[in-house]
Amino acid sequence: MAKATEHPKQSSGNSSAGQPTRDAAGAQDAESRVTGKGRPTPKRKEREAANLRPLVGGDRKLANKEARARYNEARDRARIGMAAGDEKYLPTRDKGPQRRYVRDYVDARFSVGELMIPVMLIIIVLTLIDNYEVQVLSILGLWGFFILAVVDSVLAGILVGRRLAAKFGADKVQGGYRWYTAMRCLQLRPMRLPKPQVKRGQYPE
Repeated sequence: MAKATEHPKQSSGNSSAGQPTRDAAGAQDAESRVTGKGRPTPKRKEREAANLRPLVGGDRKLANKEARARYNEARDRARIGMAAGDEKYLPTRDKGPQRRYVRDYVDARFSVGELMIPVMLIIIVLTLIDNYEVQVLSILGLWGFFILAVVDSVLAGILVGRRLAAKFGADKVQGGYRWYTAMRCLQLRPMRLPKPQVKRGQYPE
């Protein structure tokens, strides 16, 4: 009978001892949910507001000015690079070692077509003279000069073709080199783009 009376006391003692432990765990869990990393969990609207970023700067005029400055800087780099013959800035028609070879060959020689613009200006002035014979001779001289420039450009294209075949191989010559040669021959040397990279008589090997 003594043992039977002891069991209720033990059970009562165990329940009272475990109660503070459960209370402390619940309080700690509640505190962790509230505090988290030292602050309450943000609401959805607060998170959305924090993620919002302006698409442009607050000062639109300043942003446009900076964009124009960057564009002008990039354009100047491209212009200088193209004039210097930098492959990075060249258009497709001017890229490649064969195109560079054609430019160097044409720039090393004297072409009749280089004088086309000055001759045309002289002819225009002569045609303004109120003299029929002077006007006729001026027109004939212009046509004669034009034919001579075309013949010189054709000969330059033939010579360039032979040199390209000897240097790069006859089966590897890039098409369109004759037209490319002629167009450069008919341009005034200071107006050529890319700018000449060789001196007169400095033919490529």
